[in-house]
Amino acid sequence: MAEIKFEITKHIGVLSEGSKGWRKELNLISWNDREPKYDIRDWAPDNSKMGKGVTLSAEEITELKSLLAEEN
Repeated sequence: MAEIKFEITKHIGVLSEGSKGWRKELNLISWNDREPKYDIRDWAPDNSKMGKGVTLSAEEITELKSLLAEEN
């Protein structure tokens, strides 16, 4: 299996932190040298390991913001 290359281009914030130090973060990430996308996933304290997550385009994150605003 090919190795996945990633670069966190902008750390936006931490949504939560677990008891073992893993943090659910919102970041802009470039996957395999592509245009950065918004990404929500769990990260080890040193960002060396990651859990499963969700990656969203700028259009999708805008729609998510709109949907959340409607709920409040």
